[in-house]
Formats: sequence, structure tokens, C-alpha cells
Amino acid sequence: MTSKKFTPTHPGEVIKDELIARGISQKDFAGRIGIPYTMLNDILNERRPLTVPTALYIESALGISADLLMGLQSDYTMQRTRNDKEIMRRMRSVQPYLSPVTPARAL
Repeated sequence: MTSKKFTPTHPGEVIKDELIARGISQKDFAGRIGIPYTMLNDILNERRPLTVPTALYIESALGISADLLMGLQSDYTMQRTRNDKEIMRRMRSVQPYLSPVTPARAL
């Protein structure tokens, strides 16, 4: 299990850094990949999760692997959810299914 103190990188941070490094404006990039500027800005500022289609558009435009970006999103979402106190409280109340004990086979 991942440490509760660990904060994974949101894919928006990686994309934002890449746009800055390449001198590409958010507005131009949003137009290039065919999504609204506000949607891109929300992703870059970690207010919206990255979707698979958008990750594929970004991969086409920048060459950053959509699989990598979606892995970052999955890790980010999972850790944020693990840090959610209400979800953790509810998880503690879930009764697990126990495996039935299988008798040893005679040889």
C-alpha cells in the first residue's frame, strides 16, 4: 500500500511543464488538439482529471505517451481517494469475503 503522505504527480503538471518548455501557449495548444481552452486549463491546474481521448490528443501533438499520462492520472486519483477520510471510514465498515478453508488432500 502506498504511504498516505505520498502525493503523486497530476498529469496536468507534466503537460504544463512541457508546454512551457516548448513555448506553446495554452490557448494555441487547446486549439491544436481540439478541446476548449477552459478544459485544458482545468487539467493543467489539477482541477479536472485527464481523460483517455484527451491523453491521446496530447500524445499526437507532443509525443508524450498517453499510457504514461493515464498512469499518472490513475496514481493521482487512487492516492487522492486513499487520502479521503470519508472513503477510508466507509472502507473500514466493509465486511470482507473470507476464502473458505479447503481441507488438505490426502496423498
